[in-house]
Amino acid sequence: MAKNLFEKIWDAHEVDRDLIYVDLHLVHEVTSPQAFDGLRLAGREVRRPDKTLATADHNVPTDGTPAARLIADELSRKQVEALERNCEEFAIPVYSLGSDRRGIVHVIGPELGVTQPGMTIVCGDSHTSTHGAFGALAIGIGTSDVEHVLATQCLVQRKPKTMRINYISELGFGVTAKDLILATIGRLGVGGMQGHAVEYAGDPIRALPMENRMTICNMTIEGGGRAGMVAPTRPPSTTSVGRPPRRTTSRPPSNAGGSCPATRGRASTPRSRSTPRRSRRWSPGGRPPGWWSRSPTRFPTRPGWTRPPTARRPSGRWPTWTCGQARR
Repeated sequence: MAKNLFEKIWDAHEVDRDLIYVDLHLVHEVTSPQAFDGLRLAGREVRRPDKTLATADHNVPTDGTPAARLIADELSRKQVEALERNCEEFAIPVYSLGSDRRGIVHVIGPELGVTQPGMTIVCGDSHTSTHGAFGALAIGIGTSDVEHVLATQCLVQRKPKTMRINYISELGFGVTAKDLILATIGRLGVGGMQGHAVEYAGDPIRALPMENRMTICNMTIEGGGRAGMVAPTRPPSTTSVGRPPRRTTSRPPSNAGGSCPATRGRASTPRSRSTPRRSRRWSPGGRPPGWWSRSPTRFPTRPGWTRPPTARRPSGRWPTWTCGQARR
């Protein structure tokens, strides 16, 4: 039976109904303290420290502070120090202040080479979907789920529905990945992807560099999606750049490399949608992107902005897509 990208990865990691195995668990200082306390109260250990990686990023000052004990803000200092203590106690690799490998939790995976196609990745942060740019299934989880994954290396997760958004033609002059995803959310609304794992496809997506694909997948959450994904189009060795690779898995990820893309002939989703042939530079004017989808008469009034012609309603339930166009 033909399968799409999401189905291939899900089926390879499904332990039981609504239960999947996790290849990589990323941890930071905000959503992990209560999870570690829960392990202590239950007398449990971390099941797979070798598949867990921690970094301090949410409460890190931007002034170059070299150590957690020197952080001026008391709450931030306590959270980062708690992360360091917890990781030492449970033998989890941690990159905290002073480490040249510390960074944004969504970025260090690709930088260190631990994010690979075909993997399942979770983190206690909603924008974990960023890793989907590399052909991985990446899901943001809450603190209770963080504790469950630490204890079992599995995630209780209802299987989401799938959606494939296909972009056609080419991007307009000066249009960025942020413009593309904002326009998409403006068309579908902030709940248009709700309950779905979204695969982004088409020539414009394949032409984007990896950091732009990361932007697209990152903002899937702003459209209500559960995860965003892009099928890998180049070998993993060329997608992980910046720092020496460091693998945390003891075996190659399932379906790694070229076996990830959807099987030829597979209709990747029961809900397939596409954008207009050319996107434009776009701004929500300080309002949520989805506000424009149902408000065709209200546009920014700031100088230099104009209201473009309202796009035709393609079919059925789709909201009219309207957006602001910057004058050049």
